[in-house]
Amino acid sequence: MKTLILSTLLKVLTPLFIGFALYMFFRGHNNPGGGFIAGLIASIPFMLHAMVFGYEGTTRVFKIKPKLLASIGLLLALVSGLFSVFNGQPFMSPIWIEETVPLIGKIGTPIFFDLGVFLVVFGVVLQITFLLTEE
Repeated sequence: MKTLILSTLLKVLTPLFIGFALYMFFRGHNNPGGGFIAGLIASIPFMLHAMVFGYEGTTRVFKIKPKLLASIGLLLALVSGLFSVFNGQPFMSPIWIEETVPLIGKIGTPIFFDLGVFLVVFGVVLQITFLLTEE
């Protein structure tokens, strides 16, 4: 389904979706947002690209490996929970660094957990999309 309008709009919409996904990611955890919704939002332009240009065209342009992304995300979410165990606290207890980073705030294990969730959701949604768009 290669349409000129959608393929042209994808060039404009992709950075907008990625920017909004980043906003939702960093807004999350204590507010609505976080890794899950950011992963869904970030996968939308790649889903549209796969519908317009097919599975092969999308993987050729973006070099995305959804299974690898989901695996790395699952590992990252697990490791972020193990940091607290190594600190003598219960599993998934948050650990925060005292210094703040401009525009982001404090960095801690919840951010790494959200990043893992983001990668899992992004990878799984793209894997399902790629399986449905394969010819």
